Amino acid sequence: MDYYNYIKSLHLIFVITWFAGLFYIVRLFVYQIEANEKPSPEKEILQKQYKLMSYRLWYIITWPSAVLAIIFAIVLLILMPGWLEQSWMHVKLGFVFALILYQLKCHQIFRQLQNDEVKHSANFMRLWNEGATIILFAVVFLVILKNAFNWIFGVVGIILFSILLMLGFKFYKKIREKNR
Repeated sequence: MDYYNYIKSLHLIFVITWFAGLFYIVRLFVYQIEANEKPSPEKEILQKQYKLMSYRLWYIITWPSAVLAIIFAIVLLILMPGWLEQSWMHVKLGFVFALILYQLKCHQIFRQLQNDEVKHSANFMRLWNEGATIILFAVVFLVILKNAFNWIFGVVGIILFSILLMLGFKFYKKIREKNR
């Protein structure tokens, strides 16, 4: 089992880079959508640069990190099959599934923006960016607290955290509108 800690370390490294990619790609979506509203030639210059940055981030960091994090997670579950009998792991895997769905939706948005299809506002993307944050908080607390995790307080905590994020978003939006 000496290799267990190496596999766990690799899993954590790729989870971190996966989340970093997800956080940054949505910020790039915001910038790309905002660049779409700029006058020429600024619009074309920014669009070209944001498409290139998004492409590199998505295919060189985010997707490979997601795949490697999942592969190392599967190896860990093979090494520690007892984890699958624990309720916290079931909830964690539910959040991982939600994260995969989040990534697939980001991929759809990525493809649209690469094809100059703007279907969402910059404000929607700012709010969308918080989805990964909520999943990250939930997974970290589940993994650290495991069976000591009080499900009722945990669910209420995630809901309150989500509400705080939404209030923070609305406050930030008012500040942005006031400074225009």
